[in-house]
Amino acid sequence: MNARTETNNGAESPARAGTDPSGPGVTSAAPAEREPKHEALRTALVALIDDGLEPHEALPSERELMQRYSVSRMTVRRAVERLTQEGRVYRVQGAGTFVADPATISKSLSLTSFSEDIRNRRMVPDSRLLVLERTDADLNCARDLFLAPGTPVVHLERLRTADGVPMCLENVWLPEALVPGLVEHGEPHSLYAWLEQAGASPESADQTIRATVVGPREAALLEVPPQFPALYVERVTRDIRGRAVERAVSLYRADRYDYRLTISRKRPG
Repeated sequence: MNARTETNNGAESPARAGTDPSGPGVTSAAPAEREPKHEALRTALVALIDDGLEPHEALPSERELMQRYSVSRMTVRRAVERLTQEGRVYRVQGAGTFVADPATISKSLSLTSFSEDIRNRRMVPDSRLLVLERTDADLNCARDLFLAPGTPVVHLERLRTADGVPMCLENVWLPEALVPGLVEHGEPHSLYAWLEQAGASPESADQTIRATVVGPREAALLEVPPQFPALYVERVTRDIRGRAVERAVSLYRADRYDYRLTISRKRPG
């Protein structure tokens, strides 16, 4: 298979394998060993952000990035999409791409854990275990996990933090048959790792988000006043075979967490 190089107009053209498009006769690494161009650009943009761009400051335009880094429009879009998924930037239709505020944790449409979201914001995730128990599935849990009522499940309740600041009160239910020994083990480093070991790696999820306010217990745990605004998030996670493997109900502080969605309008005709 021939290697490819980018032309000045952003298209790609065949190039002789083993040569560097930056100059004739210059040997380059094998294609499999090269860092993908969009990953290299992502790294460069992270450095640009960390070197002084302020929250909500605009990134250079697509055309400016193409010219500055000698890459195609597709490479720019892939790099920016990756940064958007990581919560480092956000896009405003018709206005451009802007640096995200690290004080706010932005959740994308990607299926990621709380810890992954926080690490992507260059913060340190942690949790405080409140409940870890073996219990029987109630009607809601049985419905979401496609179990018979009364089937054994593992229930965890955790207070999730970022850099020590309470962000989320999380309740999770897992079919005990998928995670035997979890209660005896104690709080796991990663629930998704336990599911992966069980051959039930999370693949997709149905999620519902609505506005709410916190009650007295939740307010004390999240360190906010009672009736403080919050996001109530219900999620049912499925593995690659379509099995429901997790039911999660989470309460997020609305002042520190948001959801960013990229939508497009379908043009008639």
